[in-house]
Amino acid sequence: MIIILKQDANESAVRALRAELEAMGLSIHESLGEQEHILGLVGDTKAVAESWVLANPAVDQVRRISEPYKKANRKFHPQDTVVQIGGTKIGGGHFAVIAGPCSVESEEQICLVANEVKASGASLLRGGAFKPRTSPYSFQGMRAEGLELLRHARAKTGMPIVTEIMNTEHIPLFEDVDLIQVGARNMQNFELLKAVGRMGKPVLLKRGLSATLEEFVMSAEYIMAEGCEQVILCERGIRTFENSMRNTLDISAVPMLKHMSHLPVVIDPSHAAGINWMVEPLAKAAVAAGADGLMIEVHNDPARAKCDGAQSLTCPQFDALMQDISREAVFFGKEMN
Repeated sequence: MIIILKQDANESAVRALRAELEAMGLSIHESLGEQEHILGLVGDTKAVAESWVLANPAVDQVRRISEPYKKANRKFHPQDTVVQIGGTKIGGGHFAVIAGPCSVESEEQICLVANEVKASGASLLRGGAFKPRTSPYSFQGMRAEGLELLRHARAKTGMPIVTEIMNTEHIPLFEDVDLIQVGARNMQNFELLKAVGRMGKPVLLKRGLSATLEEFVMSAEYIMAEGCEQVILCERGIRTFENSMRNTLDISAVPMLKHMSHLPVVIDPSHAAGINWMVEPLAKAAVAAGADGLMIEVHNDPARAKCDGAQSLTCPQFDALMQDISREAVFFGKEMN
């Protein structure tokens, strides 16, 4: 249920209404926008009579919400959420690019790529320290050492770092990571989602390969229910019957997610297709569809990459793409970070 207050509502009347609702065991999500002041009720609202709420002199309208997600619902929060990581903003007209290698392989590699992508206009540095792999025999990352190398690259470049957490046991290692990534395979690892939500850090949540958009937003709800409001949704392709590419990028997810939720939406064109020459057209399509950012894999030597070299751009290729993306973002009214 959402309660839309009158624009001239008396503050003491609003406080009294909040107190009565909280006494009924409900938690309240408040959204104060330019046009509307909204109280979103989270909990069992079946016992709350609409006529009783409407009788309050501070109340203008009451609406029942049928969707199971509340905090992530745009009806609760009509304005776009803007997630800030360091000096970078994502959402609400702010566009940012996250770039870097699939996995951290050495100090020389991650620092070289970090310097290159920053010079090309990327705002955040990505790099996998812990890598979930289909085969147990594949390279699974440098783990804690990889995190240390990411911190070193951050110190040298000033770029906030983005990396994936796979296990609640690893949380102490991620305390100073700027943007915590929850990967597609863990999208419905609910205990991990809850633990990450309690960390008090921005979270990048990737869509699972077979997840519906409602399931995706419900996973974000798990994080938000623990007190984390700074969540970014990442569409990275879904599994379909098509086998000419790794996944099928669901570009329609961008406008639909923005209709469903107020959270920022970014696109990962690298994982979507798994083919480097497809990254450019998919990235451009994402900007045109209204995405708030991109997450792109860049490697200094893709042919020798220990992980996902086939989908990685070289540094010069990324630089050329960024020139096009920057122009396109401005054309569609986005502010590049």
